Amino acid sequence: MTDIAAASGAVRACPGCGAGMRKQSFARKPLGTLDIDLCFDCQAIWFDAFESPQLTPGAVLELFRAIEAQSARAPRPIGAVIHCVTCRVPLQLTHDIQRTNRIVYYRCPAGHGRFTTFLQFLREKDFVRSLTALEVERLSATVTQVRCSSCGAPVDITRDAQCPYCHAPIAILDADAVRRTLAELDAEERQRHTADPAAAIEALLAGQRLGSRWDRADGGGPWGAGPVDLVHEALGLLTRTY
Repeated sequence: MTDIAAASGAVRACPGCGAGMRKQSFARKPLGTLDIDLCFDCQAIWFDAFESPQLTPGAVLELFRAIEAQSARAPRPIGAVIHCVTCRVPLQLTHDIQRTNRIVYYRCPAGHGRFTTFLQFLREKDFVRSLTALEVERLSATVTQVRCSSCGAPVDITRDAQCPYCHAPIAILDADAVRRTLAELDAEERQRHTADPAAAIEALLAGQRLGSRWDRADGGGPWGAGPVDLVHEALGLLTRTY
């Protein structure tokens, strides 16, 4: 079934709460942009198939900042049964592990995409972790109640180490992980936009002229019919490829 709403650019209804989701463009690997559907009412994201891993490091940072801007709002509860925005088939609750974090999301059994909360996306990208038992004990000495970062419900941490409603563990932003992840993402993003002259020269010697194959008329090698300006060709590769 074709997603007519997506094809026409129309606003999609959030699978979680039914409100209109907001489309926001983010940079895509290796080129172009992605239009990601965000619901700020239930604080969740709809990713079409393969969209999440296609986000550039800079896009992950931008999405992180968009999520942070909504952190003061309590999320609207997600419905008991939610449906794919494309085929309307009920989404399946899925438990997964990303790096060392356990994450939960709702996926379309037909492979059209997945629905994940802001919190789970932050866990997926290693920005958030669960509190240890010792940290819960230390926190309970000064704070008796916290708000669940997943559903917004109050949690009495003197009695519970997880939300009694959605059963999500008490989570905290991991300062070291955030610092490390931001540094890695910034470095990757800088590298992505940094031209590599050696790679351009290697590509030129391998017979790639401005990103395409080019061969001598007599089949004798990677040269055109006329003389080739190696400096000009290398500059062309640098400016067009990188």
